[in-house]
Amino acid sequence: MNLEEKLKQLPSDAGVYQYFDEAGHLLYVGKAKVLKNRVKSYFKFTPQLRPSEKLGPRIFKMISEVKSCEWIVVPNEHDALILENSLIKQLKPKYNILLRDDKTYPYIYVDLNEDFPRLEITRKVLKGANIKYFGPYSSGARDILDSIYETFPLVQKKACIKGKEACLFFQIKKCLAPCENRITKEEYAKILNNSMEYIYNKSKLLTKLKLKMQEYSNDFRFEEAMKIRDRIKTIEKSEIKTGMDLATNENLDIFAIKNSKTKAVIVRMFIRDGKLASSSHDFLKVTLEDNEDFDFNEAYKRTLINYYSNEMPIIPKEILLANEIDEVEDMEEFLKTKFSKKINIINPKVGKKKDLMQIALNNCDELLRIDSAKSSNTLYEEIQKLFNLSQTPLRVESFDNSHMMGQATVGAMVVWDNDKFIKSDFRHYNLESHDEYSQMREMLIRRVESFDKNPAPDLWIIDGGSTLLKLAYDIVQSVGVNLDIIAIAKEKIDFKAHRAKGAAKDIVHFKKEGEFTSIKLLTSDKRLHFVQRQRDEAHRFVINYHKKQKRAEDKQISLLNIKGIGEAKVKKLLLYFGTFENIKSATIENLKEVLNEKDSILISNHFNQN
Repeated sequence: MNLEEKLKQLPSDAGVYQYFDEAGHLLYVGKAKVLKNRVKSYFKFTPQLRPSEKLGPRIFKMISEVKSCEWIVVPNEHDALILENSLIKQLKPKYNILLRDDKTYPYIYVDLNEDFPRLEITRKVLKGANIKYFGPYSSGARDILDSIYETFPLVQKKACIKGKEACLFFQIKKCLAPCENRITKEEYAKILNNSMEYIYNKSKLLTKLKLKMQEYSNDFRFEEAMKIRDRIKTIEKSEIKTGMDLATNENLDIFAIKNSKTKAVIVRMFIRDGKLASSSHDFLKVTLEDNEDFDFNEAYKRTLINYYSNEMPIIPKEILLANEIDEVEDMEEFLKTKFSKKINIINPKVGKKKDLMQIALNNCDELLRIDSAKSSNTLYEEIQKLFNLSQTPLRVESFDNSHMMGQATVGAMVVWDNDKFIKSDFRHYNLESHDEYSQMREMLIRRVESFDKNPAPDLWIIDGGSTLLKLAYDIVQSVGVNLDIIAIAKEKIDFKAHRAKGAAKDIVHFKKEGEFTSIKLLTSDKRLHFVQRQRDEAHRFVINYHKKQKRAEDKQISLLNIKGIGEAKVKKLLLYFGTFENIKSATIENLKEVLNEKDSILISNHFNQN
């Protein structure tokens, strides 16, 4: 069935549609209130099927590549919006803008139901009618909280209030000992209210900290002064200066997006009680042709869905956007369904809200300027060209696995983004498979299954040869993900990996024009150095975890040795059962598949007795 015949079968239901090119690669995922109307609007049907003349350059180019279309019908438009976002994250279509999930931001909170409340940090919406939140904070929440406790004599630890006598904090004048009734609830409340004023008014807090730093320095307490200095830097770095006060108690969320030819930046600002609480930003990769415009509509839609898919302790009155977008009503309906509250999305044209938006846009310009000055994509572009990659590999995930005769079988993934390793995104995998091929397969499948929560990167680097490269491609192609993959393996001499003195002779395997090939680069090549650096970090990370797991398992082995079961028998058991947990739960009959009846009874009795 050709594309025109397929389009005639489109239903009048809400749903998600997918466009594919001639090779079956996914080009675009979109949602529609009425599939038939939305999808047909992209095309002109007479005198022959072709892209509509009303389309912008980018979408016109996409529709020119479309050779087939599929769709999924859902009950309503809200479900379509959620499914669309999930599919984009999982499948990484060529023409959709992909944003990584917004993390859950921390909040500072205080439970005013308590007699002597403490300020604490949470990432969850807590139960309770009289809880006050401050935030969200992209960074600096812990530094702000530590600074408050440094400055005000509040209850320093949860356990303090339960004690019946004053502790060290009272002696060093950091607490007024409510545990001994040395301060009334009313007096404590005044100190608490004063401390809370400093959370939003960071300039007052920073002034206090600078005085404290000077005090420590004058007393030759230089280590403590340095801690305060570092805390000041973190708090200052997390803040955009606005110099504005709305003179209202409004809660507003502000989003501004600007782009260059190669990158776009999203700036978020959070106004709480009329004052700037915090701000954050993220970059996303952009590739624009000379005649293409950046799709702000798509970018804002992805930004809002990703951010507001999380639970929110503080719901804004309004959301301010730096650009007007289509389908505002759809996004407002999404928010109303999520939070059971009407939240207006506006593009302010006048007044203080317009001035706030301009501050956000100015920060976008500055972030793009700094990023352009400090980084060059030349190396990434050379890697893209050399290995025939479909996109510039700015975000890279690298994989390695480790085991010793089936013991402590583990895998690891390390992540490179924005010119550095993102250690918070590193992952360990405890694996059950017994050979390296199956271990890599198990690890990559588990990673693919998590694409809906953590979208695919630009490039995978596999520690291994052509066999593992083909395996990785089979896995990603089975789920239709657009993802480049290369593999790096040491040169082998007499079937053994060879490392020359001072330089590793590695071979990089990749796919070019549908065929698997390989290249051996000079040991001085910077492109090889980049790939080796990723591989080596994955190897370091997995080996450290392997050692940790093996130490834990060695303890269990030593316990078995006491009972008369030697290490050789333990290794046999591990090769057969895979894990200690499986050995523990095995019956005598199962154990007899590996060992004699006497040993099997001994092991079974040992675990049952313990």
